[in-house]
Amino acid sequence: MPPRRRDRRRPRDPSPPPPSDARAPPPSASGIRITLLAPAVVLVLVLTVLGFSGRLSRSPPHPQTLQTTARSVYERGLVKRDISSREILAEHTRVSEKRSQRQFPNPVLAYVTPWNSKGYDMAKLFSAKLTHISPVWYDLKSDRNMLVLEGEHNFDATWVSELQGNGSLVVPRVVLEAFPAVILLEKMQKAKAIDLIVSECRDKGYDGIVLESWSRWAVYGVLDDPELRYMLGEALHSISSKSSNRHLELIYVIPAPRMKELSNQDFGPEDLLQLADSLDGFSLMTYDFSGPQNPGPSAPLKWVQHSLTTLLSAKGSSPSGNHSRMIFLGINFYGNDFLLSRGSGGGAITGRDFVHLLEKYKPSLQWDEKSLEHFFIYSHEGVRHAVFFPTLMSLSVRLDEARNWGTGLSIWEIGQGLDFFFDVL
Repeated sequence: MPPRRRDRRRPRDPSPPPPSDARAPPPSASGIRITLLAPAVVLVLVLTVLGFSGRLSRSPPHPQTLQTTARSVYERGLVKRDISSREILAEHTRVSEKRSQRQFPNPVLAYVTPWNSKGYDMAKLFSAKLTHISPVWYDLKSDRNMLVLEGEHNFDATWVSELQGNGSLVVPRVVLEAFPAVILLEKMQKAKAIDLIVSECRDKGYDGIVLESWSRWAVYGVLDDPELRYMLGEALHSISSKSSNRHLELIYVIPAPRMKELSNQDFGPEDLLQLADSLDGFSLMTYDFSGPQNPGPSAPLKWVQHSLTTLLSAKGSSPSGNHSRMIFLGINFYGNDFLLSRGSGGGAITGRDFVHLLEKYKPSLQWDEKSLEHFFIYSHEGVRHAVFFPTLMSLSVRLDEARNWGTGLSIWEIGQGLDFFFDVL
């Protein structure tokens, strides 16, 4: 992500699109985009120069009730390329009654955000499929020359205890928003930052944290400061989790490589190797491939493969080794609705928004052979839209890729998807 941290994938009502503030764009991906998408005739329209809006409102409560059925989505024949709007509308709230049966054998990290309260319920219902659950609660900020950890008010002791009782590790996300110089220049401030985080974990009974800092700190050389890295890792690893009897875990959020040639500010294979001994995992953001200047699929499979190949290419790392198993491959449960005329607009949508569009426009879903994602086109008040949203088939393809590499999954985020997505996990 760019230096100004985006409120990632926070949804808005797509019909009609409201006036909005600009959302900070992701780094350009044009270096590999031409290879991935240019041959698709329909996508030529989609990939025209579009604007991208970002006023993202809270979704209202999901209006439909989860239903269970004896048969999974595989047994009902729903994991396919030629899926129809009618089938999705009829089946998306129905999940297998065997909620504890896992289809994906590796670790699964699920993010939950306060602005999509449905995620809290889904985390409890499907905790048997989720090894790690990360509520997006905390920010470490600068207040003049002081450090402040904000977000304690989000803590829900009953919810955390229930998840841990079901066997999931609760590892809240902490975003380092503090001005980097405040921490990097003074050893005492480094110790203060670590103490704030570790104390919160101990006081609240967490199993560790998910740390996000790369996007904001890359230009300050945070990974060139091994003292901060090792101090935090060692501090967490020295404390045992009350729920798991293991040390507290430290998972680091990393951006996916955007270009074939990495720049100095990109997270690369050498960075992964340098951090591996201090961390327990990497949450790899293989989503948000498309943006204001290059709208289209959220996570083209070739880009996902390119990201894994790049990060695991360093000497001493291999797909079959420990470093591959440390990666939580990013999977999006949200989608995007882009405008194809009037030159601007569009943004992130949730499953609720997607269902609304299917009900209203009854579009024909198309399977793009290049990105291996579904999309559809619709018109609203004379304005053409292109919608990219995950389906059971697109998710299944990416889970197969994760199995082949031996990686885990990280899902952004489970309050935004369709209910039957959980059957593939």
